[in-house]
Amino acid sequence: MQDSAFARWLSPLMAFCFTFIIIAALASAVGIQIDRQLDFWLLWLVTMVILALPVCYMEIALAKRAKTTALNALSSLTRDADASPKWRIVGWLAVVFIPFLAGAILSHLGLAASASVGLDLNAQVIFVVLAIIALVLSFVPRQILVILMMLGVAVSLLSSFAIAPSVHWHWTPIEFKEWGNATVLALVATGLGMGLYWQNSLLQIQNTAQASKTAFPIWIAQFVAVLAFGFYSTQYHLSVLTLAVAGVMAAALLLQLAREQLQQRQVPLLIHWAVLLITLLIWLLPNIQFEFNILLMLWGLLICLIYSVFAGWIMKISHLRKSMNFSNELFYNLWRIAVRIVLPLSIVLAMLSIIGQLFS
Repeated sequence: MQDSAFARWLSPLMAFCFTFIIIAALASAVGIQIDRQLDFWLLWLVTMVILALPVCYMEIALAKRAKTTALNALSSLTRDADASPKWRIVGWLAVVFIPFLAGAILSHLGLAASASVGLDLNAQVIFVVLAIIALVLSFVPRQILVILMMLGVAVSLLSSFAIAPSVHWHWTPIEFKEWGNATVLALVATGLGMGLYWQNSLLQIQNTAQASKTAFPIWIAQFVAVLAFGFYSTQYHLSVLTLAVAGVMAAALLLQLAREQLQQRQVPLLIHWAVLLITLLIWLLPNIQFEFNILLMLWGLLICLIYSVFAGWIMKISHLRKSMNFSNELFYNLWRIAVRIVLPLSIVLAMLSIIGQLFS
């Protein structure tokens, strides 16, 4: 990929699209839907600053140090840190999670689109058709997929803004479960922890001295995407249809990124495709979406938890300080506090909150 202006903005564009599409797909599972609760969105703002921003910097710093994709990088990162090879499990958890997330997007948005136009089709049939399309499109160049995703999201937003929302902004009492939902929104729905932005920004990362030049635009794009979703409405069927099209592009790009990581790790072709197809097509199982949604949230949070413990406690202090190259030592110390203490505690609380929803 050439170091052009478009290449430099590819990761932020991808971050905006991924974040908006994942949130739209998982909104009902996360429990936010289109309910404009000011207290919840303020809580989300806190999680974006104290959780998502440190993870975004961590991902870019690890990429800068490793100079290869996440799954392949963990071998060298654990050796550099004199750490147990068991820590490499987080790379496998992430690369298997990517097609599982792609399946969730296709399952949720496919059903929403068919319902919006009144199609009386079996859910499994819709999913299989969309999955085949996504698999074929995963061989399309990344820039084209990002452009098509962006067009789909843009049309969805424009058509949605043309109608008045049915629910106005209001205050509600803050509940413990909202911390879990806000954390999922800040970490899992933004695509963090999976090495996506790590993988897509490798060339740019190597050509910039400071991690901020890569990490901060990605975080801003994620932030804007969630804000945009706060004003999004699914009342008009065109917005749902175009978002479903964008969701297919997002699933295709996720499959492409997972395939690339497996190829660089030199995984045998049979295992390679088994990982992609099994975790994608497992969403064909009927009447298990609720359980899969909970698994999706817990799995995504677990990946971020392991990465935060590895980067904060296992890696040597000097490694990521040099990769980040902050202009002020205070920023590095704040980041380190966030990764070592704030992130693990917050993620554990969020996981307890999500598990608690199973029994509520």
